[in-house]
Amino acid sequence: MAIHKVIEVLSQSDKSWEDAAQLAVRDAAKTINGIKSIYIKNLECVVKDNKIVHYRVNANITFELGQ
Repeated sequence: MAIHKVIEVLSQSDKSWEDAAQLAVRDAAKTINGIKSIYIKNLECVVKDNKIVHYRVNANITFELGQ
């Protein structure tokens, strides 16, 4: 039986929510191995002068322990 752990990650991109999610996985992978999934909990944008300037995601990243 595998043991999994979930961490909460906040990420931001100037391009899109998808890019913010990819950046979350990329940055988490710098310190953890065995990432299995990402669950996006919340989506948010920062607006300036009536334009979206940042896309933000609040995500749970699941990874397997003991690899």
